[in-house]
Amino acid sequence: MTRNMPGRAARRTPSGTRTAAVRTAAALAAGLALVVGAAAPGQAAGAAPAKPGCDSPAASAAPAAPAAGLVGAPADAPAPAVTGTAAQKISYSLGSQLPIGMWSPSGVTLRTPVAKGGTVRLDVDSNGFSTDSLTVQRYEPGTRRWVDLDTRPGGGSWPTHGVFTFPVTATGASAAKPHTVALRLQDLDRPGTVTVTATVDDGRGHTYRAPARTATATRPRVTVTGWPTGTALTRGGAAREVTVAVKNTTDRAYPALTASYFAYGAGKKHALAPKDLTLRQYESGRGWVRVPLVAGSCDPGMSAQLRPADRKRALAPGATAVYRLRVGVNASAPRDVTTADAGFSVGNGEMSFFSKSLPFTVR
Repeated sequence: MTRNMPGRAARRTPSGTRTAAVRTAAALAAGLALVVGAAAPGQAAGAAPAKPGCDSPAASAAPAAPAAGLVGAPADAPAPAVTGTAAQKISYSLGSQLPIGMWSPSGVTLRTPVAKGGTVRLDVDSNGFSTDSLTVQRYEPGTRRWVDLDTRPGGGSWPTHGVFTFPVTATGASAAKPHTVALRLQDLDRPGTVTVTATVDDGRGHTYRAPARTATATRPRVTVTGWPTGTALTRGGAAREVTVAVKNTTDRAYPALTASYFAYGAGKKHALAPKDLTLRQYESGRGWVRVPLVAGSCDPGMSAQLRPADRKRALAPGATAVYRLRVGVNASAPRDVTTADAGFSVGNGEMSFFSKSLPFTVR
């Protein structure tokens, strides 16, 4: 849910290294899929958790965009604030940050009558990530659902301009009685900046423009120590320790921090199974605790859900969650398996915002 998306990275990899990149991307994809599949219901961006299986899009490491419409309780209905000045026919609001892995609130305020057939248009320009990875939704009070905006994809393989539109009718809108529309945005890819310019066609031949707003797409800073390039593990030998620290450098709390370890190794005739690896995690007050690895539904990969050492799921701004792991290869590991693709992913609920490959050789 990275966001250095391995799937996209593989497509931009030179042909000489494409095979290795695709193999690593597949392992990362499996781990990201498990983050999605094991998320606690209702705690992330809004999609129903997906269950990994034979029909899963294993070739794509990018998590699917959250479902368009999720019915919520009345208390969940947003109350967008009126923004802009009385002289502005249309105003647009957007916070300074878009933390990856979470929805960020936004909104449009109309102060001019809009007839049936009117349209609000958002022109989005990005720097650092593709506009194709941006999801924008609006809230429909009548059905209490979030729905995707109509979108016109940008050109090329890496578009940095996109257009999002939605129909609107606000015949009674005025400076004295503004009409508001709740929106929300989410960047599914990687850090960068995004500038949004909102306009409204009032259905009577007039178009009005709001001042542009710019936000920074950001994510917690993740550091990995203790797993150098070329790490080798011996069958039945000592485990190797790796530490992952996740510091929330954004201005919002991540309420449902999730993490997953995953591994895949195959030889000419055999593949690694959960019984062939030992994964332990350090927990405060308990020490090193063995973490069960779960086999994939269809492929020979495996994964495990983790939790921070302090066992807290919420990550406040400025706070750091630490994951200490020990990985070992058991004597039962097949002799024809000499390398393994493995990795670690971090997310908020079902949406991953970081993944890191931690491959190793088997001796």
